[in-house]
Formats: sequence, C-alpha cells, structure tokens
Amino acid sequence: MGYKGDALAPESVRFAVLGTVRVWRAGTELRLGGPQQTALLALLLMRAGQPVAVDEMVEVLWGRRPPDSAANVIRRHVGALRRLLEPGLPARAGGGWIVRGTGGYRLVTDGDSLDLLRFRELRDEARRAATGGDPAGAVHLLTRALSLWQGPVAAGLPEQVRAHEAFTAPARERVEAVKEAADAALRTGLPGAVLGELRETAADHPLDEPLLARLVHVLAATGHPSEALRTYDTTVSRLADELGIDPGPELRHARRTMLVDADREEPRRTREDVGGAFSERGSAFSSPGTDGPEAIRLPTPAQLPPDLATFTGRRVELDEALTPLVGDAWAESAADGPADGTANGSVDGTANGPVTGTVVIGAIGGMAGIGKTTLAVHWAHQVAHRFPDGQLYVNLRGYDPSGAVMSPGEAVRGFLDTLGVPPERVPHGLDAQVALYRSLLAGQRFLVLLDNARDTDHVRPLLPGTPGCLALVTSRDQLSGLVAAHGARALTLHPLDTDEARDFLTRRLGASRVAAEPEAVAEIAALCAGLPLALACVAARAVTHPRFALSAIAAELREAHGSLDAFARADASADVGAVFSWSSRALSPGAARLFPLLSLHPGPDFSVTATAALAGLPVRQVRRQLAELAHGHLIGERVPGRYAFHDLLRAHAGELVHDRHPETERRAAAERLYTHHLHTAHAAGLLLAPHADLVPLPPTPTGVAVVPLADDREALAWLTAEYPVLLAVIDTAAHSGHDRLACLLAWAMEPYFDRRGHWHDWATAQRTALNAALRLSDSAMEAHGLRGLARAEGRLGLHDSARARLHRALDLFTGLGDDVGRAQTHRSLGWEHEQQGDLPGALRHNQRALELFRAAGHRAAQASVLNSVGWYHALLGEYEQALGHCLDALDTLREIGDRYGQAATWHSVAHAYHHLGRHPQSLIGYRNALTLYQDLGVPYLEATTLTGIGDTHRATGDHAAARTAWLRALTLLVGLGHPDAAEVRTRLQARDERRGLA
Repeated sequence: MGYKGDALAPESVRFAVLGTVRVWRAGTELRLGGPQQTALLALLLMRAGQPVAVDEMVEVLWGRRPPDSAANVIRRHVGALRRLLEPGLPARAGGGWIVRGTGGYRLVTDGDSLDLLRFRELRDEARRAATGGDPAGAVHLLTRALSLWQGPVAAGLPEQVRAHEAFTAPARERVEAVKEAADAALRTGLPGAVLGELRETAADHPLDEPLLARLVHVLAATGHPSEALRTYDTTVSRLADELGIDPGPELRHARRTMLVDADREEPRRTREDVGGAFSERGSAFSSPGTDGPEAIRLPTPAQLPPDLATFTGRRVELDEALTPLVGDAWAESAADGPADGTANGSVDGTANGPVTGTVVIGAIGGMAGIGKTTLAVHWAHQVAHRFPDGQLYVNLRGYDPSGAVMSPGEAVRGFLDTLGVPPERVPHGLDAQVALYRSLLAGQRFLVLLDNARDTDHVRPLLPGTPGCLALVTSRDQLSGLVAAHGARALTLHPLDTDEARDFLTRRLGASRVAAEPEAVAEIAALCAGLPLALACVAARAVTHPRFALSAIAAELREAHGSLDAFARADASADVGAVFSWSSRALSPGAARLFPLLSLHPGPDFSVTATAALAGLPVRQVRRQLAELAHGHLIGERVPGRYAFHDLLRAHAGELVHDRHPETERRAAAERLYTHHLHTAHAAGLLLAPHADLVPLPPTPTGVAVVPLADDREALAWLTAEYPVLLAVIDTAAHSGHDRLACLLAWAMEPYFDRRGHWHDWATAQRTALNAALRLSDSAMEAHGLRGLARAEGRLGLHDSARARLHRALDLFTGLGDDVGRAQTHRSLGWEHEQQGDLPGALRHNQRALELFRAAGHRAAQASVLNSVGWYHALLGEYEQALGHCLDALDTLREIGDRYGQAATWHSVAHAYHHLGRHPQSLIGYRNALTLYQDLGVPYLEATTLTGIGDTHRATGDHAAARTAWLRALTLLVGLGHPDAAEVRTRLQARDERRGLA
C-alpha cells in the first residue's frame, strides 16, 4: 500500500481510513485494539495534521451522554495508540506521531503515510492537469486517487461514529472526484475508464442529479443506451416519489444527448457486462483499442412450453381479443411518439395499437380445464418472433390443490436467473428484486407469460414496467384489478360449443370416425361440458381403442360417476368430474392405485424414483404405470422421466385418494416420499461437502427407493432437477407434523444452497427448519437450526443477526458437549469476522475449530479447516506458515477424495507461493485448482484462479500469458455478471497502457 514507491523505511508507519481502519509498521499490520480506540485513531486520521479537541473526541465516542471518566479514558486510549505506533518511545505528551497541543491532540502524517491525504494530493494534481489542458492526465490521476478507496470511510466502525462530520466530509469529496473523473473522461474520449466507479457511486447516491446525469452520459458513450435510459427513468421516478420534484436541466440534457446519439447507429443485441442486463453494441468487455474476444452472447430466453400440434378452434378469441395486443406492444412510447397519442407504422402488416405508456397486458380467464394455458401458449408461439429479446414463462400454480402456490418472489428470482443475474447479485427483498427485473426488461421487447395466477396481487410484481413488452396472464380469477389499474385487455374463455367440440375430436380421431357417429359425438361433447381437458381424456381413450364405437364410449361416460363439485360449472347438465372418474376407472389396477397417490406429492412435478417411493413399488413397475397415465392424458411428461398434473386432475386425484386410501396408508406413503428425498439429499450433500456437519440419519426404511449417486457430478444433477420439489417437501413436512424431517432435509441441502448461491431460498428453508426445531424443544436441533440460518443470513449480508445466532448456537453446543457443532460454529464465526475485515479474529476462530476437530477425530472437516487456517495466515502475510498448513490439508483431502476441498487448497498453496516469489510452484498450484474447478463446474472460482494465474505470469514478466489468463477470467465473470469483472478489467487496462496498447 505504498503511495510513492514500494521501499519502506525500517520503522515506517502507514495508515488507511478509506475502507477499514488499518495501520502497518515496517510492513506488518498492527492490531488496533477495541472499537473505541480504533474510532479515536480514525478521528485523528480524518483530521490529520489538525488538532482535535478532547470534547470532539468525547462526542464521537459517546455522543451526548459520556461517562464522568470520559477524559481519562481518552488519555488511556491515546497512550495505548502511542505505544502501538512507536513501541520504543515512552507514552509522553510530546510523542512522535500523536502530539499534544493547546487545542487537543494532533496526528502528524502526510500523503506518503495516509491514504486520505494521498487521495487529496492526487485530486489536486488532476485539477491542475485538467486546467492545463490535459484531460487524459486528469483521468489517470483521478483513477489512481479513486483506486485508494477500499470501501466506505472507516468501514466497520459503529454508525454513530461514522455519522460525524469528520467522517462524512471525505465521502462527499469522493463523489465530487468521481464527477470530475467523468467530465475529464468524456472530454478525452475515454468514458470506459470511469464507468465502473461511476456506477458504484451512483448506486450509493441515487438522488444526486449531477452524478446521475454523468452516468447517463457515460453509459451512452460506452455503448449502453438501454441502461442509460433505465437509469434516467429510475432516477425520475425516485425524484418524484421521494422528493416530489421533476428532473433538473442536467438530467434532461443527458437524456436528449443520449437519444440523439442513439439515432446515429443500429444497435446490436448482446448481453451487457452488468448483472445480466443487455448491451446494444460492441464487445461485452473489450475497451476501445483492445483486441479482446468476441462479446459474450448468452442465449435469448425462450421459455414457452411446446405448442400443441392438435390445437384447434378459438378463432374468434384469437382474432378479436389477442391479436390486437401485438400492435399495442409494439407501439412507440408516448414520450417519443406523435402528440396526439397515436403511433404510426406497423409490424408485419399489423397496425400498431394506441399508445399505452406502459406495458401491454392480456388477461385470459375462465374455469379450470377450459384451455386457458393451451390457448395462451399457442398464441404466444404465433407472435414470439415479434418479441426478439425473449419469451419468459412461469406456472404460478395459483390454484394447485396441494397448496404449493409459487410466490411472486420465487417467480421473479427464477426470471432473474434466466436473464443472467448470478444468485449472489440478486438483492434482498421482493421490492428490490422486482426493480432489478423490470430494469433488465426496460427498453427491450419481451413476451412474459404468467400462467395460472391466483389473483391480481399474485401477478402484479411480475409485470414488466415499460412499453414494448407484453404480459399475458391466465387465471381462474377475472383479474379485474389488472383491467382497472393496468388497462389489461380481458378475455374470458367459455366452453366449446358442439361444433367446436366436434372439430376438437376430429383433429385427434380423424374426420371419418367422427362423421360416422354424429349423435355420439354430440353426447360426448355434452357430457364433457365443452371442457377441452375432458375432451382430451375421452379422445385418449378412443385413440387407445380404435375399434371401440364412439357410442360405446359415450355410454361408458354416461354411466360413470364422479365428484369434482368445486370445479363443475353451475350451468353444466353433467358433472365434469365424471369424465375423470371414468378415465381413471379405465386404467389397469396398478395405474388406478397409483393415480390418486400422486396427489400426495407436494412438488410441481415428480420423478420415477420419487413415485416409486411414494407407491412403495419397484422403479421398473412404476415406470410402466406412469407411462400408462401419461398415455391417457391423466398426467403429462414435461421432460423425459419427469411428470406433472394439470391441477384439475390433481384435484380429482386428491378426492380419490381419500376414498381409496385410508389415512394410515396416506401417511405412510407421504413419509416414504419425504424419506426418499431426505436420504438422497443427505447423500448428495456429503458428496458435495464431505466435511459438512450433517446430522446422521437412521438406515433407509424398507420400501423407500433412494437414488444411487456415484459422485459430486451426479449429486449436483439430482439436486438441480429436484430443487423445487425439495423446497416444497421442506415446507409441507414442517406443516404436517414432520418437523424433524423438515429440519434434516433443510440442513442436508446446505452444501447445494451455498455452492449454487441460492441464498434467498436457503434463508427461507432455514427459517422453516429453525421454527420446526423450536417446536421440537430439542436444544441440539435448535443449535443446528440457529447455525444454519446464520450462515444463510451471512451470505445475504445480514451480519448482525448472523453473529447473534452463531453466539447463541455456540452456547447451546457447548452446553450439549458437542465439540463438532462448536467447531463448525467457530468456522462460521471466522467467516463473519473476515467479512468485517477482522482477519486475526477469523484466524483465531478457525484455529479453535481446528483444535476441536482434531480432538473429535473428524478428519474431513479437519482437513478443510486446516486449509482455512493456512489461507488466513497467507492473508496476514505469513506465507511459510500458510504453506505448511495447506500442504498438510492437501494430503488428507486427496486421501478422502474431496475434490472441491482440494481445489480450494491448491488455490491457497498457489497464493502463498506467489507471494514468496516461487512463481513456477505457484503456477502448478493454480493450474491444479483450475482443472478441478473446471471439472466441478464452478465458474466463479475458476475465474478467480485464472486471475491468480495472470498475476503470477505478470510477476514473471510473461505479459502475453498474463493477458490471456485475465481475458479468460473476464469472460467468465462477465457471463456471471460478477462485480469482480471490474478488477480484472483494470488489470488488463493497466497492462495495455504500459505496453502502449490502449
């Protein structure tokens, strides 16, 4: 962290306050003592060179109610700081670094020793360069100045301390420096040099109009016009909502300039290099003058379910209600269209509809089984080409009889994942997630199909927010709220009449067979009440038995009895439930028994092995029965080997299960199903993390099929396929008296949650588990639940809550004498300390965990934490100690076959070798880690390792190899939308500047 060269005097002292408060003496970082002493030092550094009155010190440390001993405490802290900074000198009043004067205490330092003063020196030099006609030099100096900021001023100190004027003033200086850098960068034609810093600063100051205006200018100049427009629109909304004002002249000018520039070229659609948004032109990560790889092009979302090849009818609905929506979706925005509120032009021969000023919405309503989804999907396929940016689809399961309704939060997180937002970039809270989702769709042409919504509130957060997108919603509800508040075009489907039903059957059975028995066809249509789903079941029966007369099938149907009162039409002459009852009675005995049992499955779909566990039957036998049910249209095969109900048929199966299976049998079937998922997830979790502290399970019960998983690849594949089901099982088990099972399953999934970054779902599952554990009144279960929820909260940045839970868990594990639980909790506390910048604290907790794991003989966890201990030694500059620990860990990890742990440890080894100057050994270590991460499919850690490889090549002077490694890392990070991409891009730019390539 030297500011004027790397050479240090033997007893030189350096200070940092632009981020965590840190001090180094002779190159070794010092431990600063408690929070008060650190806060006092930070205040002296903020006023560097100026006297600080004791009264001001007291105000910062205690506020308005200091203790009587405050002055004495200040003197003790000053003495301790003097001994820390100059251990060879007595703590006298005239000490070298901290001196006493009539105005109070003063810390003597300069720009060589304090990052804040160096920041100000560089900013003054930049101003002189800009005034002297050298904007490129100003950009360079300001970029160097801003790079000194490692976080908020005095990060980690209490909020009441950092709220003092001494700490807030430098933050304002940084904002002004960012504005100056943006101005200079725009003048010199190098806007990309400040984009990352400008984005970050604007996110922290969302109401600073001059700052946001510069961001709009820079975004437009670097080829991100859509993001520039989103930034402008979001800022205007915030100003109106929070301040009640309109945008000022700077913002309005920025928007006009952007629109003029945008008209000069035809944009290319590529994914943007931030959070999965979209970029209109150029490379996703190449800066002007570099020869980087081609732009990252993520696949365009195309999530619509398959269209039905035998779709027929609904011509009136298609022509009169749906087709006009396409024109509306393509209408120009009111801001840029004609003054009379209409839009000119057409698309593919269809006239544009009226300007709406917002997203166009179509709401398709009607009773269950009426064909809402089939119609919506069919029509969406016909117009998908008009929405080239993508088509999103989600089944919200609003009326799922199992109660497994998808929440808006779950749905929007699924959309963010599809749009390329990595899980770790998904913000906390539904409002923030919805804002990000709408920002990504702004300025794009998307079709969003929201299927099976419960009501308007269910679907409102999922609506796009700007013109050009079309939202299509299906629901049994009339969705009058969408019509009234959002101008939705409503369409209510009615049953097919006799002619339409005849056409429906003709497409499936052939014209000659239908024409031969018109009376039977009419009776079938009446008995099915015109419901397409019921007609499909009858058609399946007729196709299966081509020699059966349709009159005989009508007679079978007439004689059937069913009960589906909740879904029957009030004006139907026949009970539609009879169709499904009749269909299920036509099954073989095995399939007829299985059909109602499937209603006990809580997930959106089910696998063959899960079904085998539910039925208590061999997999081969169940596979045949599922195929029979699918052939009869009683279930659908969504993807090979995974099946799903239409919710109307699930309701019918739910009625049958109570009639045909007594409560004891139903409970036993559900327990087999839950146990199947628990035991398989437990095995998968141990394959992903052999050192995980998973609560041991009893032997697998007889009759429960467990998926055999050979390695961590198969474990990941199974967990990914079953993920929505596993979440549903946790919730259903916790609400049906299976509290212990819900806890065990949530904890078994921890390695997967963490590996894939599903931190929001992790927190939800862990809250469910902790509540279940509390109901059990079991201290051990409570301790595990507290630690599990704390880990998830920590990943979400909720560190205060996480630390409190971890300390409570540690107390419980200690009282229980559970040394392994204590050790795992110490590891989690170590991670929390690292997040707060307390590396010595992180090391202490991991060393304590290592002692406990050794005492317990837990070799896998011991090896993993041994690497962590080594890593923290490395971060503290103790590289020889780090190597010793990490190499010992590597031997054990190889022996137990923990490939993920090996990869992490090889990375630690390489890092230590690099800083010891042993670069060939460092490259070997990094390459071993890279091979494992590539094989395991962990792209973020692969990118981190490639960055290390590039750094080591740079250290050896092989700049071409360094650039190649960094570009590969940048490609991965851009694809993930990860913020670390900015650091790698800085490396590339600095390298190219030195070699005259930029």
